[in-house]
Amino acid sequence: MTPPRFAPIPAALPATVPFVGPEEIQRRQGRDFDARIGANENGFGPSPHALRAMQAELPRLWQYGDSSSHDLVQALSAHLAVPARHITVGEGVDGLLGNLVRLMIGPGDPVVTSDGAYPTFNYHVAGFGGVLHKVPYRNDAEDPAALVEQAHRTGARLVYLANPDNPMGSWHKARTVQAMLDDLPQGTLLVLDEAYVEFAPADAVPQIAPDDPRVIRMRTFSKAYGLAGARIGYAFGHPDLIVGFDRIRNHFGVNRVAQAGALAALQDRAHLAEVQAHVAAARDRLAAIAAANGMTALPSATNFVAIDTGRDGDFARALVAALEDRGIFVRMPGVAPLNRCIRISCAPAPELDILADRLPQVLSRL
Repeated sequence: MTPPRFAPIPAALPATVPFVGPEEIQRRQGRDFDARIGANENGFGPSPHALRAMQAELPRLWQYGDSSSHDLVQALSAHLAVPARHITVGEGVDGLLGNLVRLMIGPGDPVVTSDGAYPTFNYHVAGFGGVLHKVPYRNDAEDPAALVEQAHRTGARLVYLANPDNPMGSWHKARTVQAMLDDLPQGTLLVLDEAYVEFAPADAVPQIAPDDPRVIRMRTFSKAYGLAGARIGYAFGHPDLIVGFDRIRNHFGVNRVAQAGALAALQDRAHLAEVQAHVAAARDRLAAIAAANGMTALPSATNFVAIDTGRDGDFARALVAALEDRGIFVRMPGVAPLNRCIRISCAPAPELDILADRLPQVLSRL
């Protein structure tokens, strides 16, 4: 018997995933990590109000979630000062990116991104038959001018920019993003990934009219709000674009426990402020750990720090593997010259203590 035949686009793709999860590595090693500081998760945890709201929702798990996420959309509308018709909720930024690409990209359509930027976006583009055109980073940051130039050269349907950036933690000021919008070719949509916006300085967040048809902005409850495992995020943009998501999205893809948790988390401003303070302190601690070991922490506006090893990608890869062997999970960028760095998530003090203790030993052995 012959196996089932895939459709042409997935049949031509490699059998890969954007990230190998820490659980997979733990299963391979036969033990849990002592310090799980590689996936940009919020180890400081979600709001206690969010946890209580989610627990209260558990007896109703026999019910599907609200397909329109009405209450959460209304709360986001007030939070953003954006009309509700401009907002859609989805299964985290990853799910929203997949829906956007499905909505906007057909086989052969050009898409522009940065070489080394968030790989899940690329994964979706390839999955729907789009053609990726990449430009290099400049000074460890995505290069808006190069992205715009490539969009004009290729006639790109979508241009992806993360601000702040993953994997480097760098950011652009709002005026740079706004100028980029003005320079894009007619008909090109800017995908502005703002997953880390709650950690960014105020002057990195552009003030863009909610009905501007040139941009869609995506944010998440995974990072600052500590709900990565709930898989919930939102996008906002022109209402004609937002309503298009209803044509292709999984209408019951966001579960009711996640909806309740996100709504409560959004309303707990005090907990968000505590997390922001913890993250800022952890960034300083990571910078000190890096310096004590002859490495350099790059400036970051996220809940992680990219640490320049001062060596090349082979050394950084060996360092990541050696830290894994010592019970510490970190990651690294995948493209040179970014891959000279390792990327470490901000975390509570006990996990950073483990890093501070074991990193010198690992480096000495390397």
